Amino acid sequence: MVTIEVEPVATVVGGHLHVQDDYQAGVKSIIRINEKYPLETLQGIEEFSHLLVLWHFHLARPEDIQLHARSPRGNARWPATGTFVHCNHRRPNQLGTSAPELLDVDGRDLLVTGLDAVDGTPIVDVKPYMLQFAPAPEKVRQPAWPGEMLADYWRDASERP
Repeated sequence: MVTIEVEPVATVVGGHLHVQDDYQAGVKSIIRINEKYPLETLQGIEEFSHLLVLWHFHLARPEDIQLHARSPRGNARWPATGTFVHCNHRRPNQLGTSAPELLDVDGRDLLVTGLDAVDGTPIVDVKPYMLQFAPAPEKVRQPAWPGEMLADYWRDASERP
């Protein structure tokens, strides 16, 4: 097996201060691109409404990894599913993905909302979200349980009980 090393290209500044399920919307944060990259690497990004962001669950521990089937969020109402069916930090490389809305660009700072990573999170990669890479909506299918589990995920953080 090949081992790869990656160096973060950016860091999350502000936004969510604690890891929490649900109520992710309405929180603004900054993706601050590392100074080693010239500003030219961001040229044209302001023309896109959303980004694809790959980030590391930096607060997770190696012992958090669970390589077995389990019910999402420990809820027995939902079927036990394998590690690669979950989107949490218990995966082997502890990587997360988000598609935040890009609100503004100020030098190396990308102001976003809808980034479900916390302050200090290392960003592995940033790309513009392009419709042509998204699957055709009529071809997307999934079981009912993700809709149930994530019903409050994008509710505004200000509504958190």
